[in-house]
Amino acid sequence: MKCYGNGLSRRGVLRVGFLGGLGLSLADMLRFEALAEQKHYESKEGTAKSVIFLFLPGGMAHQESFDPKPYAPVEYRGPMNSIETKVAGVRVNELWKQTATVADKLAICRSMTHGEAAHERGTHNMFTGYRPSPALSYPSMGSVVSHEFGPRHDLPPYVCVPNQPNEFAGTGYLSSSYAGFSLGADPAAADFRVRDLNLPGGVDGNRFTSRRDLLDVVNSGFRQQQASDSLDAVDTFYQRAYAMINSDKAREAFDINKEDDKVRDEYGRNDAGSRLLLCRRLVESGVRFVTTTYGGWDMHDNILGGIQGQVPKLDQAYATLIRDLDQRGLLDSTMVVLASEFGRTPKINATAGRDHWPKVFSVVMAGGGIRPGIVYGSSDATASEPNENPLDVADWATTIYHCMGINADKELMAPGDRPIEIVDGGTVRKDLIA
Repeated sequence: MKCYGNGLSRRGVLRVGFLGGLGLSLADMLRFEALAEQKHYESKEGTAKSVIFLFLPGGMAHQESFDPKPYAPVEYRGPMNSIETKVAGVRVNELWKQTATVADKLAICRSMTHGEAAHERGTHNMFTGYRPSPALSYPSMGSVVSHEFGPRHDLPPYVCVPNQPNEFAGTGYLSSSYAGFSLGADPAAADFRVRDLNLPGGVDGNRFTSRRDLLDVVNSGFRQQQASDSLDAVDTFYQRAYAMINSDKAREAFDINKEDDKVRDEYGRNDAGSRLLLCRRLVESGVRFVTTTYGGWDMHDNILGGIQGQVPKLDQAYATLIRDLDQRGLLDSTMVVLASEFGRTPKINATAGRDHWPKVFSVVMAGGGIRPGIVYGSSDATASEPNENPLDVADWATTIYHCMGINADKELMAPGDRPIEIVDGGTVRKDLIA
């Protein structure tokens, strides 16, 4: 008989309820039965100890990034050229010059696909691994990682740089205690300072400790009378805040000014460079999942100008991040995921841009157990639809979870005692695994 993670079998629960004479209510009985049926797998750290999720909002054109079509008719090919990379036979858009030099560290996935052409719905897919549903709000990958592993080295398990980028990067049906820690400021700003990370003026360590002890007394008395998820979440936030404020190492992880000037210049002293450099500092210090964003990629008009405005800073910062992680010995344990909510239409439109296109687009993965120096899947000759190895969202998310040591078939408990799989029906794409 199968025994679940809580040590009870379904038959055992029923026996306790009906034969043990415990007087369980129907609601109690259903709750216990749901727990007994819940699929449970213990999460253990995998090859990816941390993930940096770099999201490009708006829908990055795969044709002007990682899936150029140099031999397609000009109305499909677009206004730009492509260049060779460090991997023989693999080409990228001409502006991704530095990224081309680290292509041997990347897995370029050219067959990503889903059916959601609206920004919000496509973004939901890429942050949660689920299609949107009116019946349930799903947790983001970062919140699931926070739920499964918790903090490390007094640092939040999930951090958003500079802020939570959208509602789908949140906790969904999980407790709000698994939310990402938002910096509240952009690391590119000259006066960058993480909010609430330092003691306010006039409050020294002893005074801070006294205030904490007093708050603990108040909370203890209040909790005897009240019980709710919101209280648990607030208590968790307080405990983590105390740990961060008291930890020199935790505070230092967020201090980008501690970084060597040469390294800052290599990343670029701009929004792309500063954000990705801070991401590296955070995973190096112990943060498990960092989400950051860069730019705006909704290029319905003048895609040439849009790409020229967005790519150079990102190309520099992204390639430097990959090299930096590799040189520090962190790339094997840190997965870097570059993604957007969908791609762009195969044909250039009447205003010299491209419109929304979810049928096929590109994502790039590196490190953390991902096979390096490969192109996974392909699109057809005009970048209109997948040609080989279509990669759907469920399989993509399941593969990321697998590398982190999380079985995506595990069920978490949603409101109403509903067990819900972390990802529904996904399989690990073993060809993407090193």
